Amino acid sequence: MTFATINVPEWSTRFKLILIIPKTFTVIEYRQFVNSDPPHILRLWHECQLGRGAAQGLHCDEFDELVFAQTYFDPAGMILACRDGRVVGFVHAGFGTNEDRSWLSTEEGVVCAVMVHPTVRGQGIGRELVRRAESYLRSRGSKTIFAGPAEPRDSFYCGIYGGSQSAGFLQSDPAAAPFLAKLGYTPCESHLIFQRSLGVGSADPVGARLVNVRRTTRLTALSQEPKSWWWQTRYGRLDAMHLALIPRTGGSPLARISVVGLDRYVNSWQTRGIGLLGLYVTEANRQKGYGQALLVEVCRRVRDDMVQLAEAHAPKTDVAAIAVLESAGFQQIDSGLVYRLQGT
Repeated sequence: MTFATINVPEWSTRFKLILIIPKTFTVIEYRQFVNSDPPHILRLWHECQLGRGAAQGLHCDEFDELVFAQTYFDPAGMILACRDGRVVGFVHAGFGTNEDRSWLSTEEGVVCAVMVHPTVRGQGIGRELVRRAESYLRSRGSKTIFAGPAEPRDSFYCGIYGGSQSAGFLQSDPAAAPFLAKLGYTPCESHLIFQRSLGVGSADPVGARLVNVRRTTRLTALSQEPKSWWWQTRYGRLDAMHLALIPRTGGSPLARISVVGLDRYVNSWQTRGIGLLGLYVTEANRQKGYGQALLVEVCRRVRDDMVQLAEAHAPKTDVAAIAVLESAGFQQIDSGLVYRLQGT
């Protein structure tokens, strides 16, 4: 409402008359994505203050490569809210993958992202965006609807939200949990995020078992590491390499891991980092220190390339993975939650 003061002539009633003039009502328009939208969506991404887990300072071509250039991107799944022609919010809905990781499965839908500009929050825009996203997912056959991308339902934003991999909506983004709770979503998965500083003064773990493993193995790059289509369409778009511990006498890998570059987070974290994915130790060699040794050796190698931070994720239920990360000097710095819509 706008208040105006009018001075009344002194000879009348000697008072000031206050008029209340209604403010012009603004209509919010909802529509699907069009080809001219990427710069406006990227602007909104930067202005929404998504916390430590969101890459900042991105260029349109980077955003395009990881989102709009995906072969399965559907304009109908990205719904925008506009006020006076300006984009003030959007929601993006996608799907998980099928069992053999060869294509999408629409049985499980996920709200991958939802954001509303801080100046227009609290007006029901976010609620309406999510409602429209749910309608889109149901129209494509989704029987279960999630909120927050995470493996195997992380079709978008890999490499620019979540860190080394998608982990749902992060706890460091405090607006997500209360908003989703009001819409009927309840947490169903928790992912822990670990980091280890590799800068000046950081020390590697020590121990007799580590020394013995290092004496009998060596770190090597795997020239050909077969990965599924699902892996390639997301992490294959990042700078990735595959490393393994093999016996010094030769033979098959005892443990292996994938490393992806996180250079898009330099502006957010003010340091250069890498992500560690898919740590795997052969069944016959588990609980012998090979997982810990591989993590330590990888950190040593990337430190020589001026990398100052390493990040890895683990499901909260994976006690073994958490123990290995902590033994290699990693500390939990954040966590993420995946939500499921009640009744789906």
